[in-house]
Amino acid sequence: MLLFQVAVAVTFAAISSAAPAPSTHAVHEKRDAPAADWVKSARIEGDAILPMRIGLTQTNLEKGYDYLMEVSDPDSDRYGQYWSMEEVHEVFAPPKDTVRTVREWLIASGIHGSRVRQSDNNGWLAFDATAEEAERLLKTEYHEHEHKHSANVRVGCDEQEIPPLLHAYHIPKHIQEHIDYITPGIKLTPVVKRSVKPKRESSISSKPAGRTSSPAGSDDLQSLSPSAMNLPPAIQGCGMNITPPCIKALYQIPDATLKSPGNSLGLFEQGSYFNKQDLDSFYAEYAPYVPQGTYPVPQLIDGANFSVSLNSSFNSGEANIDIDMAYSLIYPQTVTLYQTDDQIYEPEEVATTNLFNTFLDALDGSYCNYTAFGETGDDPSIDPIYPDPAPGGYKGQRQCGVYKPTKVISASYGQAEADLPIKYSKRQCNEFMKLGLQGHSILVASGDYGVSSFPGDGGANGCLGPDGLIFNPQYPSNCPYITSVGATMLYAHQTVYTPESVMHVNLSGTAQNFTTAGGFSNYYAQPAYQQAAVAKYFAEANPPYPYYSEFSVNVNKTKGIYNRIGRGYPDVAANGAQFRAQTAGTDFHWYGSSLASPLFASVLTLINEERFKAGKGPVGFVNPTLYKNPEVLNDITNGTNVGCGSQGFHTARGWDPATGLGTPNYPDMLQLFMSLP
Repeated sequence: MLLFQVAVAVTFAAISSAAPAPSTHAVHEKRDAPAADWVKSARIEGDAILPMRIGLTQTNLEKGYDYLMEVSDPDSDRYGQYWSMEEVHEVFAPPKDTVRTVREWLIASGIHGSRVRQSDNNGWLAFDATAEEAERLLKTEYHEHEHKHSANVRVGCDEQEIPPLLHAYHIPKHIQEHIDYITPGIKLTPVVKRSVKPKRESSISSKPAGRTSSPAGSDDLQSLSPSAMNLPPAIQGCGMNITPPCIKALYQIPDATLKSPGNSLGLFEQGSYFNKQDLDSFYAEYAPYVPQGTYPVPQLIDGANFSVSLNSSFNSGEANIDIDMAYSLIYPQTVTLYQTDDQIYEPEEVATTNLFNTFLDALDGSYCNYTAFGETGDDPSIDPIYPDPAPGGYKGQRQCGVYKPTKVISASYGQAEADLPIKYSKRQCNEFMKLGLQGHSILVASGDYGVSSFPGDGGANGCLGPDGLIFNPQYPSNCPYITSVGATMLYAHQTVYTPESVMHVNLSGTAQNFTTAGGFSNYYAQPAYQQAAVAKYFAEANPPYPYYSEFSVNVNKTKGIYNRIGRGYPDVAANGAQFRAQTAGTDFHWYGSSLASPLFASVLTLINEERFKAGKGPVGFVNPTLYKNPEVLNDITNGTNVGCGSQGFHTARGWDPATGLGTPNYPDMLQLFMSLP
């Protein structure tokens, strides 16, 4: 295995000089700041084998936003006229002369043509090269980089000029337009796949989503307000215990009766499995209209398990609560479970930075080898590699295009934007755009640590910068092609007829300020569909913090603490506190935007049911429609999402970076979407 060869060969790195880049070459990629927590060490030995991969430039990617708006903007004449998968592939195929031009450069540089492999869709070229060949080809140097706090070792390139540009390489100027990205390159590539850092706890790794508290007891009923005591029993205690009747009353959601073919609600799960007994216990206690034995439709990816035993460490809660939430709102419609990766990788993935690639591979076969924004196919430095050589690992080939995506998909997972290379995340974001073009709605939880990430992600407090004061935006909520869902809550004395507030609770330990995430991306610009709403927020709320207006900011030098021109998130919100559900046989309270995303996704699924009944298509990418019609949502105007030593962003009338446009008003949303073609 090539990665193993490198691991062995780099142990004794020999140093040799390399020629500076000639005037015919230009820096293709560079990173001016050192990678966090990594220290450059020995030069890679010249005869070590490096698996080189060149991502080729695609066509029309810059038009992707406009294409999506044509079918998603309610004012467009082409609204709802979604593309087929074949049309999507054809439009974004690489230019015909790109492969020829890059191959000619490689051959002229001494890489024999027989060594160069080409993907089926012409998205990338790959070949094995010695470190000496690669350094000569890219006018750079390859070094080991050791992790400060673990035994992990990675390989990356460094500029040769003085003073050096950290992590840079060169290619001839005449082929720059044909190449997106080369790896190994500025991104540090591990010589052996190892875990790196934990995801935010709200995305459920080895623990329940957010945190848990004791089940409500008789004292709760004794503390009900007079207004609550006058309500029907099923919704009297909603300020302390959120159940399906509470949710339906909050958002005027009717009991579901329809089950249109092809309208199953998709749930992405990674690192957490459901337990059948827990689901049945939830149905019996809180949703008795869902029959015992109602489980999701399995669409298992790359050796994933379907369910686990009651006391399994993999029964950590996230999968249970996602399925509980969805079935309690949409039954008799089904839920489709996209469980990803084998049980060797899944435990690692709750402690690594990879998300979504193997899932997207399974939905779109071309994504397995597709190049966009400098990334080609799955990244062996981040993603699982199949067949998995580990004992008990999945021995089959990576699954590509084996499942059809559901019309609505919810993912209660995410991480800090800065955890992923920008081009890796942009390639995924581009795939979400393609799914939107085909009429799919992708919703994700915004996060649960306010304007920061979880403690230790970035700085000790989950923030960026040398003093831990810079806000740390989240991925994939930063992607402009998904619908980011924040979390709201009722206070204990309130009822379902009281306006909600920002979800913000003290769950002790590192979650003393457990609050819905929101802010502004350092990678992505504000999409046009939200610019007016964001401008209104700045004009009226005027956050009292210094800011910067640039992308890929140097957090060690900037004087601002958030990006004024970045994509704002969340887009919408829904309740994410005090949800009652069972895990490992115990009834808990649950908190977090992990609850809000499947809730809002269920609302869209119910609206799709009505549209299908009327002979219409799915709602697709809903952001343009909702930003043009914010009155169909319940505006949230109380609360703030603290973090990084600040009060974070306060709510405001209209959109705000704590609760977005607000929570669903089902009757108004239904009327709006039924009025569209």
